[in-house]
Amino acid sequence: MAPKASGTAKASSRKADSTADNAELRRLLLAGPDFALDAVDPHSTPGFDGGKKAGTAALAAGADALSLLQEKLFAESRAGSGIAVLLLLQGMDTSGKGGIVRHVVGLVDPQGVQHSAFKAPTEEERSHDFLWRVRRQLPEAGMIGVFDRSHYEDVLVHRVRSLSPADEIEKRYGAIRAFENEVAASGTRMLKVMLHISKDEQKARLSERLERKDKFWKYNPGDVDERGYWQQYQEAYQTAIERTSTPDTPWYVVPADRKWYARLAVQHLLTATLEDMQLSWPPATFDVEAEKKRLAAS
Repeated sequence: MAPKASGTAKASSRKADSTADNAELRRLLLAGPDFALDAVDPHSTPGFDGGKKAGTAALAAGADALSLLQEKLFAESRAGSGIAVLLLLQGMDTSGKGGIVRHVVGLVDPQGVQHSAFKAPTEEERSHDFLWRVRRQLPEAGMIGVFDRSHYEDVLVHRVRSLSPADEIEKRYGAIRAFENEVAASGTRMLKVMLHISKDEQKARLSERLERKDKFWKYNPGDVDERGYWQQYQEAYQTAIERTSTPDTPWYVVPADRKWYARLAVQHLLTATLEDMQLSWPPATFDVEAEKKRLAAS
């Protein structure tokens, strides 16, 4: 993911380099068996040794590859494929989930995106199992689904705020594993990303919202209350990541103090996920040469 020098390398070589970069970044950001959240520096930029200018340029440079892969995914669904992708974004308030949606997912055709922002459950949703509303928002075939928050709120907030008994939360970890394995088995690739922001950076972002009239609408007084539970939330994330990382649905933790890096990292992770799917253009279901002749004569 390090910035590349310009040159006359062939497109195939550039693609191979990009794929290698994506694989290395995934290795660096993967929450493996010995993962410790408190060992991750939220201000770091794993796999990238450039600054903001280089990172912004790299994000723009990666747009075409991501867009092409998304189009192939969509095209395959029109030929009968049932595969899809689900990008799940979790993080403390102001960690940049909305920015990822705008600056990363926003680079692809919006017709191929299903976005779901999970807020506090409605009365109807509370009358069902906690996964009920999530199942209803799973992406259709050929789509990139995006969850801005998710079913993890039911083990994070509920654990920190004691909204559910401890034994119920324990059961939910198992329910989540089973649910996500079911989703993966159905053909949907799940990319779970935690945007890891520091408490100081969150304070700075909240402060900015109070200084700008165009940001007032984004400010929630309750966010200050939640800051009082910062350490408890870090522990809740650590536990959730440990309990729900599986070979098919691992967690990736992205340092998010630098917005430009978090966006670039998620772009690479999403591109790598799509590359893994070995997507291809569906073959013609008609005689191409015959259709050329018909068209020419029309």
